[in-house]
Amino acid sequence: MLGTVLNSVGILVGGLLGVIRRKPLSPAQESFFKVALGVFTVFYGLRLTWLSLNGTPIQILQQIIIIILALSLGRWTGWLLRLQRTSNGLGQTARERINAAALDGPKASQEGFKVCAVLFCAAPLGIVGAAEDGLSGYYYPLIVKAFMDGLAAMGLARLFGWSVMLAALPVLALQGTIALACAEWVAPFLGQHGLLDAVNATGGLLIFSVALVIFQLKRIALADYLPSLFYAGLIRWLWS
Repeated sequence: MLGTVLNSVGILVGGLLGVIRRKPLSPAQESFFKVALGVFTVFYGLRLTWLSLNGTPIQILQQIIIIILALSLGRWTGWLLRLQRTSNGLGQTARERINAAALDGPKASQEGFKVCAVLFCAAPLGIVGAAEDGLSGYYYPLIVKAFMDGLAAMGLARLFGWSVMLAALPVLALQGTIALACAEWVAPFLGQHGLLDAVNATGGLLIFSVALVIFQLKRIALADYLPSLFYAGLIRWLWS
């Protein structure tokens, strides 16, 4: 749960800085953090995939085929389950409440807590990062998310006040539950059957794809790809 704890600490620190420091970040500072977060996301995503690909060239090719199949089936399943549509709806609701608060003045603490909890918990990076944290202790993607959420909390704290910091609790509960469940039950099963590398390699590409959204290079329905982690293990098991 180290990554989840750091993510929660990032929200607390960002919210505190937002309350204390009323001046927003300059465009140059925002651009710097955007580039830095994008670069770190690319690095840690591809690094996880690279570390998970092993064996002979033929075996590596087999693993790549499994990843492609898993991503394709995961995207199709996510579309049927409307995962991205649900995520977009939650984000739209949060943005509407933020805009209303900006026009009408500071809202109640409960309103700020709800908005931030939705924004921080609905991010696909948090779900994938928590899963990888539990499966293999690879908590680096959640460090990137900690900075993202911290910067967002810094800006929202100027609007909603201290209630933004309370959003660290649902993040800790949700991502911590995913990480612990993966560590206690999923990781031993995958490791016993030799399926962990396929899941990690797929997860690395999902993390990498977040950078494409950060850099605004391509709009990707990240939530729709979450079932790919399940399919990666399933296809690897069937193949073997």
